[in-house]
Amino acid sequence: MTDATKAETQPRKKGMTRRQKRGLSRGVQYVVFVGAMIALAVGADWDRLANQFAQGDIAEQMFPDVITLALKNTVLYTVSGFAVGLVLGMVLALMRLSSVGPYRWVAGVYIEIFRGLPALLIFIFIGVAVPLAFPGTEIPGGTYGKVALALGLVAAAYMAETFRAGIQAVPKGQMEAARSLGFSPARAMVSIIIPQAFRIILPPLTNELVLLFKDSSLVLFLGVTLQERELSKFGRDLAGQTANSTPILVAGLCYLLVTIPLGFVVRRMEAKAQEAVK
Repeated sequence: MTDATKAETQPRKKGMTRRQKRGLSRGVQYVVFVGAMIALAVGADWDRLANQFAQGDIAEQMFPDVITLALKNTVLYTVSGFAVGLVLGMVLALMRLSSVGPYRWVAGVYIEIFRGLPALLIFIFIGVAVPLAFPGTEIPGGTYGKVALALGLVAAAYMAETFRAGIQAVPKGQMEAARSLGFSPARAMVSIIIPQAFRIILPPLTNELVLLFKDSSLVLFLGVTLQERELSKFGRDLAGQTANSTPILVAGLCYLLVTIPLGFVVRRMEAKAQEAVK
């Protein structure tokens, strides 16, 4: 019997199937994850953590001011900044889609600059550079107006691209149908295209609202009074007064009180959008 014949008659060794390999890999990942969690639980000094972050009496002192003052201001800053960004972002998106060259160039430069700069620098610019450039000029609304402008300028750059993508996602036939019915381009855009685009871009706009809610913590760089403090500033001030980090934890939980429901809303809207496409 030749070597070739012997090779043919010998049974082939069966290796692991692809499914078995995936199952083994997943099992190893679970074991590593559980091991890491156990190591963290065993290695952490829970008594020191509780003493530094979970003092009930200190947390109790924060109420109701943490809700009626800090959280309220954070929401006001966020909503006002979102409103400014929404209006300016829509204008920039329409400029980007315009057939007029200078409009496209101005919008493009604005978007690239404000998307490339950290939000912190925008706050510093609004708080320091604007008063130096225009002496005696006050932004309406005081601190609230400054925060709305700073957050709005940052948000508009991102919202503009979101709006542009949403408008371009509307089938071109919608504009053609509106024009055939006698609509002017501007009226067709406002009455037909933009409402449909809003339904498409609602989830990313809600995500932008969550980001603005967190970016509102930068208000401290503008200098705020005790009555103008938002959650982060409020928590940091109390943490310094009590020499304890419990106020920071409470402030963080207040952020989650808003961001987690908003995240759930975003996921629901995305799921509904996918179902509509199917």
